[in-house]
Amino acid sequence: MAGVTEFQEIGREWLVGDGDGDGDGGAARPPADLRPEIPHPARMYDYYIGGKDNFPADREAAEKVLAISPMVRISALANRAFLGRAVRHLAAGGIRRFVDIGTGIPSAGNTHEIAQQVRPDARVVYLDNDPIVLVHGRALLSGTTPESTAVVQADLRDPAGILAAPEVRQALDSGEPVGLLLVAVLHFIDEQDDPYAIVRTLVDALPSGSRLVLSHGTLDFTPTADAARGPAVYRNASAQLTMRSRDQVLRFFDGLKLTDPGLVTAPLWRPDTPAEPTDSQVGIWSGVAEKP
Repeated sequence: MAGVTEFQEIGREWLVGDGDGDGDGGAARPPADLRPEIPHPARMYDYYIGGKDNFPADREAAEKVLAISPMVRISALANRAFLGRAVRHLAAGGIRRFVDIGTGIPSAGNTHEIAQQVRPDARVVYLDNDPIVLVHGRALLSGTTPESTAVVQADLRDPAGILAAPEVRQALDSGEPVGLLLVAVLHFIDEQDDPYAIVRTLVDALPSGSRLVLSHGTLDFTPTADAARGPAVYRNASAQLTMRSRDQVLRFFDGLKLTDPGLVTAPLWRPDTPAEPTDSQVGIWSGVAEKP
């Protein structure tokens, strides 16, 4: 994975291109405004999980959050591990088409890497509305084929736009079950944008037998005195947090059949190693469910 310097060079390539506005003769690229002086949730998450694609403002904001709750780093790492186990589970069960929305900055163990280890014919569509993430996605996928992996600019707040994207339509129109991944993204959607309607719209469009993979931040295990302090740090970032309780997260799975062990904290979803005493207190609710 490229570091910040290489990241900036990639961003400039997207901005400057090769004279025809697209950088490599393909489709036009979105602008890559890095805004290094403003904390960015994707770069903060990258810092939590040990990445190097972050700036001083991101690290400063992330350290403020960690000072309030050291469990945030544990939760971020647990969420990443959940993603890997869930994708592996779906691929092993026959799913070979994946739609990953709100992907964040690529890191080790990306969806297409895991899925294609199990099923070499797996196809993955990544969608994100963030130019920073899209810059990284383009760099990550430079060695892959468009038939196997694609990166699309789209906003989760516009599910109709997501469903209209040709790459997504190709996955849905195949009639095969699809793995829809909404991993650690819905807590960036506040109530006024009706996250439940967004998820319902996306799930309704999936073929029967598709799976929803979802994780969501929670304050269920955070002391009351600290509950507002962590999210407050994000008010100065480029996106804010709306944390939800287990019951609120469970609503996203209405009408679907939860896979065992149901909705649990991230480390407890089909763990590869014996559970630790603190695993039940990790602030990420995680689950996988099947559409009838």
